[in-house]
Amino acid sequence: MFIFRRGKKSKPVETKEVEKRDVEAKASQAIPLRRVLARAKVRRIEEKIPYIFKPLPTTYVLVDSYWVKEPYAKVNIVSLPELGGAYAYYVDEVKLSRDEMRICDKLIDILSAELKPPEADVGDVKQYVVDEARRLSRKYRIALGGLTEDSWSRILYYIERNLTGFGPIHVMMEDYNIEDISCEGIGKPVYVWHRIYESLQTNLIFIDENSLDDFIVKLAHIGGKHISTAFPIVDAMLYGKHRLAATFKKEISPKGSTFTIRKFREKPFTITELIKLGTINEEIAAYFWILLENKASIIVMGGTGAGKTTTLNALASLIKPGMKICTVEEIAELNFPHENWVQFITRESYGLGSSTAGSIDLFTLVKTTLRYRPDYIVVGEVRGQEAFVLFQALATGHGGMCTIHAESIDYAVKRLTSPPMNVSEVYIPLMNVSTLVERVYLPRRVGGLKFGRRAREVSEVLGYGEYETIFKWDPINDSFISNIEKSYLLSKIAQKIGKSLEDLLDELIRRKTVLRWMVSKEIFDMAEVAKIITKYYINPSEVYEKAAAEIGAPIKLKVTLTPKAVEPIITAQPILVAPPEETSIEALDEKAYSILKILISKGGKTTYGSLLSETPLTPIEFWRYLNTLKEAGYIEIKTGSDESGKPRTIVSITEAGEKLYRSLTDSGKQNP
Repeated sequence: MFIFRRGKKSKPVETKEVEKRDVEAKASQAIPLRRVLARAKVRRIEEKIPYIFKPLPTTYVLVDSYWVKEPYAKVNIVSLPELGGAYAYYVDEVKLSRDEMRICDKLIDILSAELKPPEADVGDVKQYVVDEARRLSRKYRIALGGLTEDSWSRILYYIERNLTGFGPIHVMMEDYNIEDISCEGIGKPVYVWHRIYESLQTNLIFIDENSLDDFIVKLAHIGGKHISTAFPIVDAMLYGKHRLAATFKKEISPKGSTFTIRKFREKPFTITELIKLGTINEEIAAYFWILLENKASIIVMGGTGAGKTTTLNALASLIKPGMKICTVEEIAELNFPHENWVQFITRESYGLGSSTAGSIDLFTLVKTTLRYRPDYIVVGEVRGQEAFVLFQALATGHGGMCTIHAESIDYAVKRLTSPPMNVSEVYIPLMNVSTLVERVYLPRRVGGLKFGRRAREVSEVLGYGEYETIFKWDPINDSFISNIEKSYLLSKIAQKIGKSLEDLLDELIRRKTVLRWMVSKEIFDMAEVAKIITKYYINPSEVYEKAAAEIGAPIKLKVTLTPKAVEPIITAQPILVAPPEETSIEALDEKAYSILKILISKGGKTTYGSLLSETPLTPIEFWRYLNTLKEAGYIEIKTGSDESGKPRTIVSITEAGEKLYRSLTDSGKQNP
């Protein structure tokens, strides 16, 4: 029997009872079903981890292994057959148990709630956070759970790693051997550049797109920058002076967010460390020391990762302490020990799209430095119109230093004279010295390294397309070939300060001795190196004599034919000259006579380099003989030009010198 109600279609009573029983049955099953679904959801969340560290395969061959932070983080360099025997970089971090992970998360929540800014300035903010984590762990240790001391130490390591460190890449950032870290998107291994083993695939893989995006945002915020879909590119400086370049989501990179971190030392390399590493030697450093004291301009060239900024930073430490320096950079990488230093960095636009509202570029900043009356203007890297302003500043008497991406001096000059730099060819000689720095294969390992950075070539710029190589790296012997006698700049500086070139070369040897002494005493700290350089400017004799005595260098007296104040110098070979009381040219040995003979054969004059190449003398000995002959009135030394018009030091014999040569030859005292 069916019951109908008005306006509604009723169901039979029997049907209602059946449905009621079905609903009750389903309801009785719903509670455990919801619990199962909830557990499954939690399990899915737990399984959705942002990254993984692949374990070592059973087929690996261990090549190297070292601790980054003992006993929590270790690195294994392995050879993998599946990669054709190529090397890989495996991070081995201590693991947390489930209970340790739970307590670690709770402690981070407590830190977020209770961590307060320090009452006074602290030197190390990261250490302050770690100390607070330790304090709170002791405060809540009982409430959080009774764990062993080993468990708490592991938990504190991960708190430091995730809060004040760099999370999954923390070990790579802490590894001194790593120079570069790069991620090309999710599902692909992170790569590192190892200072010994070069490019290596790591066992770190980001597997969650959103987590990688969040990680990129965190890195950008650490560098004080913003990144989003509206501004998908960021270039920032992380703490520790590491440089970050990143892209966000799939706005410009189809595989998702990417990043590259170029690692730099918190304390930059000093000039003594570059000498120890073999990038330059003591003579090159002493040469630059003299040039920088006299406001010469230097351009450092090289490819990406060649060490241009490192070399520039180290060379700048040789600038006289009292000089005023203005630096201009996009990212603050330079770090000088000078007090009288003004640092400028560019600012990005506030606008959207192609708007440049509020932006401040290198061109504007270089113009601004001219109002600060600097002795030296240092541009981190020239790429555009700022090069034109820099060379204008050099033309007005300022000293300048910069870096440029170029593989040779020819390409550097072509870049400078082409758009967008547009430096006039007549201004090119204003950049007095070019230094080409490269990452090279070492013929013999230095400190276990197969590769190193070397100043492959140091050249003086005489004019557009005219260069004189002063130092050159010999790749066979890993040494530097010196042509210091060809230096036009040293001759120019000697005339400018009223000294002979011989005196300036002697000064170069003294500074070379001081630098060698600092390296032998392992004086590598920036402050200590700056202190000694400053002291040398104030009292050079005291510093030099101490250095010469402590390294056991032979100190010989400089003697000339004319009575002169005796000055201590260091020389590698004895000089065959007469005793001080003898003043006639006849007292000299046949080497001095040979100089006059070469000049006669050259028609009475020749360039310094040509004359030196035909004598058996070292450059220093040669200049001493020339100085002796000059003071005796037998030769003249002037700055002129050779047949091609290049500026050269010209040596010519005087009338008195010709008479002396003829008389010695006719008398038979010297063989013709």
